Amino acid sequence: MKILVINGPNLNMLGIREPDKYGKESYNDLLLKISSHCINNNIEVEFFQSNHEGDLVDRIQKAYWDKVDGIVINPGAYTHTSIALLDAVKSVGIPTAEVHISKVNEREDFRQISYIRAACCFTVTGHGTDGYLEAIDYLWAEYKDKK
Repeated sequence: MKILVINGPNLNMLGIREPDKYGKESYNDLLLKISSHCINNNIEVEFFQSNHEGDLVDRIQKAYWDKVDGIVINPGAYTHTSIALLDAVKSVGIPTAEVHISKVNEREDFRQISYIRAACCFTVTGHGTDGYLEAIDYLWAEYKDKK
């Protein structure tokens, strides 16, 4: 199985940005955690992070041509604003899991809206960076069931 993990704006600032909400793990710590998990489960993983909406759309579309089996995405603030990301995920038809490190349902009203959720098969919020592992495990189980 081939998984693409996409992170949106400001996730490269993990460990620095609001550690009370997002934890003290750095972005590199997150990548190492996911890489180790995937190695232990024989899952191929690739990472992409951008602070630019169009770059995220381009990478989602490229996932189609790269024959990616599943996408794990934390769109950051674009969760609440980007119909373009929703349309990109819909257009590629790749099973996609939405991840949020913080408990977005307990935060500001505007964070209650997730446009991308309509195209996702799984959502995990508020489980810290372990939420990424939960999303990968969900996609892996779905993939195995189809084989």
